[in-house]
Amino acid sequence: MTIIVTGAGGFVGRQLVARLLAAGRNVVGMDAVAGGIPAGARAVLGDIGAAEVRAEAFRDGCTALVHLATVPGGAAEADPAASRRINIDAMYDLLEAAKAAGSKPRIVYASSIAVFGDPLPPGGVDDDTPIAPKMVYGGHKAMMELAVSMMHQRGEIEGVTVRLPGILARPKGPSGMKSAFMSDLFHALRAGEAFVCPVSEGAAIWAQSVKQCADNLVHALGMDPGLMPVTRVVTLPAQRITMGALAAEIARQCDVSTDLVSYRSDAALEAAFGANPPLVTPAADRAGFAHDGNLATLVSNALAVIAQG
Repeated sequence: MTIIVTGAGGFVGRQLVARLLAAGRNVVGMDAVAGGIPAGARAVLGDIGAAEVRAEAFRDGCTALVHLATVPGGAAEADPAASRRINIDAMYDLLEAAKAAGSKPRIVYASSIAVFGDPLPPGGVDDDTPIAPKMVYGGHKAMMELAVSMMHQRGEIEGVTVRLPGILARPKGPSGMKSAFMSDLFHALRAGEAFVCPVSEGAAIWAQSVKQCADNLVHALGMDPGLMPVTRVVTLPAQRITMGALAAEIARQCDVSTDLVSYRSDAALEAAFGANPPLVTPAADRAGFAHDGNLATLVSNALAVIAQG
């Protein structure tokens, strides 16, 4: 049984691959560079858009494919052609490769809440909220949600698409993501450094820790596929928290003052990433997905991963 993970050396990919290896699974890790793929996985390095790279990855068959690799939001907006090449064309080719290498392989696709667009309905988001992406990234994610669903309905794959909320806390440094400030807050307070937050203290986000995200992806690989809705898509459960509350809890656990944080709201960022209304996810709940439980656990889980380096 071979599980292929794209973006295996990335923020979420490293956590997922480590869990799969610990469980004794045979893992092929695809990434552009070797630097983060956990030892024990067969590393396949190169551009996922290259046919020869895909051929090497799928040479031993494919029981499941977890597709995490992406051109993220800010980078996709700056270079829509690159986003199309990786987020659409390369992914479709990966789906075709998985179909050819396996017998109805399970596809776990990491989509994004960006498919909802902005502004979000102030009354809240649930399983019936229509998708209306505004950014290139969200639009391309939505297109490939449909591709996974279509191939599932045709009986070619077992499709499981999960829409990720904000995942905390990403490594320090450029990520190409406009929402990176959420993770930057962790790094600044952990180091006892001042931080200027680009959204207001009351800005509300949907979030879960990278640990919980990896746990949800492992669940997606083993769950009863009959628990998924007909669309084959669920929005992952997430906690709705304000940036002020997040800063206070990080400061408490890092034993620093909240005075290190000041707020200077950017209207565009606030609208896109700081105005998340109440979220309910009954389809994901029924399917067995979960969030961290409470804010203290989310922050503790995120800080633990940062400490691992």
